[in-house]
Amino acid sequence: MRVGIEAIQFDVPKIFLPIKDLATARNIEPAKLEKGLGLLNMSFLDVHQDVITLAANAVYKLIQQENIQLEEIARIYVGTESGLDNSKPIASYLVSILETEFGNGKLRNCDVVDMTFACIGGVDAFHNCLDFIRLNPNKKAIVVTTDNAKYDLNSTGEYTQGAGAIAMLLSSNPKVMTIDQTVGVSTEGVFDFFKPKQTISKELITAGKDNPEWFGILESEISIVKEQPVFDGQYSNECYINRIKEAYQHFKVESNQQKNLSNEWELILMHLPYCYQGRRTFIEIFTEENPDLLDQQEGENLKEKTRALSKSPEYLEFVTKKLYPAEVASGNIGNIYTGSIFLGLLSALYFALKNDRNIAQHKVGFIAYGSGSKSKVFEGTVQEDWKKTIEKTDLFNILENRVAIDFETYEKLHKKELKNSIIEPENEFVLDFIENTTATLLGARYYKRK
Repeated sequence: MRVGIEAIQFDVPKIFLPIKDLATARNIEPAKLEKGLGLLNMSFLDVHQDVITLAANAVYKLIQQENIQLEEIARIYVGTESGLDNSKPIASYLVSILETEFGNGKLRNCDVVDMTFACIGGVDAFHNCLDFIRLNPNKKAIVVTTDNAKYDLNSTGEYTQGAGAIAMLLSSNPKVMTIDQTVGVSTEGVFDFFKPKQTISKELITAGKDNPEWFGILESEISIVKEQPVFDGQYSNECYINRIKEAYQHFKVESNQQKNLSNEWELILMHLPYCYQGRRTFIEIFTEENPDLLDQQEGENLKEKTRALSKSPEYLEFVTKKLYPAEVASGNIGNIYTGSIFLGLLSALYFALKNDRNIAQHKVGFIAYGSGSKSKVFEGTVQEDWKKTIEKTDLFNILENRVAIDFETYEKLHKKELKNSIIEPENEFVLDFIENTTATLLGARYYKRK
């Protein structure tokens, strides 16, 4: 059964911060971020936006692009690590938003859910829906990844921030790419990056009084949930490398392929927490699969030889052909967590389109990662009609027409100090208001299209 991606669309904020401005403000040499990590621009949410508006806008574009009738959609599965409610999923918000626009009850028989496992939750939703279509080839599903990668000001993760959503229509006999059923997996329970519920004593807020009621809270502790993660960058990088190597080897076993897969794949798509993460870490796999090249390098030990190989003409040519096309959008948007690997897919396909590169019927490798930690490796095959669909996304033109903000505006947005949007919304879904008076609806979020 041939199943895979019928169409793809995306949404990102219309504003961005140039990385060089962030570097200058933080006393970092701009070249360290631009040339060292591949970072150019960082997407950031405007006042009227959140991960739900990003998701709704991406899905709306997909519906309009493919003339989708909502009754055709059996599933809308969302991958995210930026949920806005401890119970109500983003997917259920999408139902109400889309039905308001296209007609009440049109998604009444659609199964919806959110899936969370750090940055790999979108891949989990993707595989779940592909398996569903394999069992139900007449059905269609939409997979959405939506996230706001936000880090503390002045932290080592600040320059990797980004925001965006990807929406994909999955079906049998797809136009863009078929996805093979075999998956390699590596999992280990670790604390490399996570977003815990933390608590503080109410006494710190109520001036030492003996546990008075505070905004309806009777407990002596108050829970705090931050958008920003707790993380150890160096340890997370080690976990990333270990998981992808193990999942890659597991995929070779599961698919009964002992050959050099990186040579077989025309393009390689990896989770990119920052633009050059893929090229910096894939050298570990490249080294294992090219021992003769490694032996030719200068160095006293494996580490030195690997470093030399990473700068060799052979590896640089490999990066330019197979990894760079996925980096183009990442460097101009930043990390979008669950959507990162699928943004890489869209970027690589759009880059191939604009450079008239013939990739039809070629294999593409996916190497996904989510902190906590898990990696999945799988492959797809580009279809003959991929160009017509990918061209409709207009990816590069949309990125070029965004508006740069200054550093002062960025910090105010980060601290949620602004009340008015930087760019007046037009032809998009926006956060209308959050209920704060009706007791049975406190915190309910309402959206509209402007």
